[in-house]
Amino acid sequence: MQGAPTVDDGLRLRIASVRQEIAAACVAAGRSPESVELVAVTKTVPADVVRAALAAGLTTFGENRVQEADAKIPQVGGGTWHLIGHLQRNKARTAVQRFACIQSVDSPRLARRLDAVREGRPVDVLAQVNLTGASTQEGAAPADLDGLCAVIDRETGLTLRGLMTIGPLGGDLAALHACFRELREARDALRARLPNQPLTELSMGMTDDFGAAIAEGSTMIRVGRAIFGSRPAAATAVPAPPSTDSPC
Repeated sequence: MQGAPTVDDGLRLRIASVRQEIAAACVAAGRSPESVELVAVTKTVPADVVRAALAAGLTTFGENRVQEADAKIPQVGGGTWHLIGHLQRNKARTAVQRFACIQSVDSPRLARRLDAVREGRPVDVLAQVNLTGASTQEGAAPADLDGLCAVIDRETGLTLRGLMTIGPLGGDLAALHACFRELREARDALRARLPNQPLTELSMGMTDDFGAAIAEGSTMIRVGRAIFGSRPAAATAVPAPPSTDSPC
């Protein structure tokens, strides 16, 4: 007699569904599905569920808060971890120890602080840009992006892998495409000016809009809800200010 579906069964089905959607979006854009990295957003997700996701084939995970990640990552015991939420400078040392990539570098002061505490270890970063002007979203203003990236390139040993943004929440399809296209064009312009930096990555697109992001060239999508389900309103593992990526 067949048993009831398990949490692992549900996870595997949701992961497979997301991967199918990624593949379909890539085919529509004339791209290979392997050109898009799936970053599973694990904000408030317990370590045992993340371990199940790791066993189900996910390899890259995104956390919003350093304090939550500092406790969770050792419990999971595997995977590649990205910081996708706002980083306070006083948590920079822990961040460079825990994360393979920090996607939320949004100021020269933060870039310099990360360089000061990295203690010789290589640190990959993305520059986060606020293209919507929303006060609820973090990121450098577009007018400040060149200066931020110049500081990373000339004054630090950080490796600038690319750019990150959050699309307009609740925006129509045209607005989403315009936002993601703007990030791609900014990245392409920076590649010409900063030849010593890889600048290959575009982290854009979440559960509700990653199809548009892939169409505009995203190389990383940050998906939480479509994989782990909606987060309970009171599910807060570590008290902290509201996260910029909560709609993932």
